[in-house]
Amino acid sequence: MFWLLNRAKRLSVVGVSKSFGRIKALDKVSFDVERGEYVCIIGPSGCGKTTLLKIIAGILAPDEGIILFNGKVVNNLPPEERRVGYIFQDILLFPHMNLWENIVYSPRVRGLSSREIRALAKEILDSLKLSVRLNSHPSELSRGVQQKTAIARALATEADLLLLDEPLSSLDYRVRIELRFELRRMVKELNLTAVHVTHDQEEAMSIADRIIVMRKGRIEQIGTPLELYLNPKNPFVAKFIGGECNFLEGRIEEIRGNIAVIKTKCGIRLSSRISGFKLGDKVLVAVKPEHFNLLVKEASDKLNVIDGLIKSVRYLGVYVRAEVSIGDISLIVKAPKTYLNKFVENKKIKLKIPDQAVNVFPYPHEGIKRAIAIE
Repeated sequence: MFWLLNRAKRLSVVGVSKSFGRIKALDKVSFDVERGEYVCIIGPSGCGKTTLLKIIAGILAPDEGIILFNGKVVNNLPPEERRVGYIFQDILLFPHMNLWENIVYSPRVRGLSSREIRALAKEILDSLKLSVRLNSHPSELSRGVQQKTAIARALATEADLLLLDEPLSSLDYRVRIELRFELRRMVKELNLTAVHVTHDQEEAMSIADRIIVMRKGRIEQIGTPLELYLNPKNPFVAKFIGGECNFLEGRIEEIRGNIAVIKTKCGIRLSSRISGFKLGDKVLVAVKPEHFNLLVKEASDKLNVIDGLIKSVRYLGVYVRAEVSIGDISLIVKAPKTYLNKFVENKKIKLKIPDQAVNVFPYPHEGIKRAIAIE
C-alpha cells in the first residue's frame, strides 16, 4: 500500500527571519515538529503564521535561517521536490475537472501508471470517505466536500508533511467541527506530520498535540493545549488563550517556601506557587474568568477569597458571564449555566480562586495594555 511506504517527516525550523521592506514578518523563529505530530500555529493577524508556512513549503525564501526535513537542509529545494502538501484557505480546485480528475492530476503529471494511480487514489479516497460522486465538478459539491477533495489532491502528491493554512475557515460551523477531527484522524492514521495555521483557538485546542503561539513575528510559547491554558508563559499568552483574562497588580507580601502571598492594589490577598520572585517584587496576577468558585459559606482563610458586587449578568448558552465589581475594579466571572439563579444583578457574591489558578508574572516594563495587546 502507498501509505505503508510513506513516513512522516521531522521538521526543524532554525533561526528563520523574513522581512518585507521595513516590516519584520519573522524574527529568528526556531522550533521542531516531531514525526507524526500535529502542531497548530495560532496568533493575531499579521504575526507571521502564513509567511512561516510558505517558507517551510519553499514558496518563499527566508532572509536568514534554515529549514530541515529529517535533519537535511532543504532551503535550496524547490516546492515540488519537498514532498509537502499545502492546503490553502481558499479552496483551489480545477473548476473544469471532476472530483476524480482533480485528485489524480498530480500522479498523472508525474507519469504514474493507470494501475498505480487507481491504487493511490482509492486509498486516499477511502481514508477521507470520499468514494462517492467522483464525477461531480467542484461547483456541484458542498464546501466541506470541496475542501476534502483539496486535501485528497494534496495527499496524491505523495506528501508526508501537510501544511494547512486556515483550511476550515470558509466552512460553516457544523462542517468545521466535523472536518477538524477527520483531519486529525487522517494525519494519525496515515502517519503524516502536520503544521496547521488557524485563527480558531477552539480548533487548535481540540486537535493539536502541541500549539505554537506567535506574536509580532516571534514565538511566545510552545506547549500542549493544557500547558498553554494552565501555565501561560507571559501575560500575552494568558490573555490570548481563551480571549478573556482578569489581571490584577500587586506585590509579593510574603514567601512561604515556593508559595507566595500577593497583596493586590484592590486589597485582595492571593496565594500561588512561584519561582524566581523575591519579597516586595511588583507582579501581575492573571486569573481566567472560569476559575472562580462560588462560596456558599464563610471561609476560615481569607486568602484567594473575593467579596464583590454583581454589576451585570449575561446568559451565553453553556455558561453565565458576570461582571463583578470590587471597589474600583471589575472582574469577569464565568460559571456553568446551572449557576444562573446564583448570579443576580446588584447582589453581593463571595468567590474563591484555587491556588493553582493564580498565574503570577513579573510586572511588564511596557505596562499592562501593551503587554497583552493583540496587534
